[in-house]
Amino acid sequence: MGLRINTNVASISAQRVLNKQQSRMEHAQQALASGSRIVKAADDAAGLAVSENIRGQVAGIKMARMNAFNAQSLIQVSEGGLNEISNILIRLRELGVQAASDTVSDVERSFLNQEATQLVAESERIAKSTRFGNKALLDGNGEEFEYHVGPFADEEQNTIKYKIEADATTGTLGIDGVDISDRSGARDTLQSVDDALVKIGQMRADFGAVQSRLQITTSNLDIQYENLSAAKSRISDADIAYESAEMTSAQILQSASVSVLAQANQNGAAALKLIA
Repeated sequence: MGLRINTNVASISAQRVLNKQQSRMEHAQQALASGSRIVKAADDAAGLAVSENIRGQVAGIKMARMNAFNAQSLIQVSEGGLNEISNILIRLRELGVQAASDTVSDVERSFLNQEATQLVAESERIAKSTRFGNKALLDGNGEEFEYHVGPFADEEQNTIKYKIEADATTGTLGIDGVDISDRSGARDTLQSVDDALVKIGQMRADFGAVQSRLQITTSNLDIQYENLSAAKSRISDADIAYESAEMTSAQILQSASVSVLAQANQNGAAALKLIA
């Protein structure tokens, strides 16, 4: 091949290789800095589309999981109120048993009745004041709640509906007329308390059943979150070992290309010696 001045083919070739290695090094640096294998859509258009779709699903599952936890909190608040009412009923039973015996006089029964009256009033207050936000839970209003516990729009597959029918007011429990100021009233109170405890037990069982379902829902969401996150990682996350090797290789070849380019740029100087 003859000596030419206008076109330095060796220099052009060295520049092409240099640009290629520069691009490899920049891509590896961006991948290492961002932790993502796909730093631009051109790297893997299909992979980017799939990973972004999974990323959206994972975000939805994360919020659905939070919804399920909040639903459990609502149920726990309700069940906690019933637990206190149950404690009140048990105390009323103690007072009733004590007042039903002639080991106490009528004067002492009147004192026991004062406590019983206050306990019944507190039971009513708990039933009407137990709330989650502005939602009354134990007053028997029968409100239906709908919990969105999935990442998609389909109502049947992504929601749990639950109607709170718990009514723990003293009138429903049958303890609003409690009077242990005499033996007969004390014995009637024991029967009323027994019936009320059965009703409270049914309400707590209902809350426990839906809480168990929500716990399983949360566990399932945790599994989906874990597996989808792993799938997204395999598609879009950078392999640090590979990218660091790519960057090192590109740096070495870039240095070699720079040296070759410097030598190629001197090729035309040989032709000048023939003219001088």
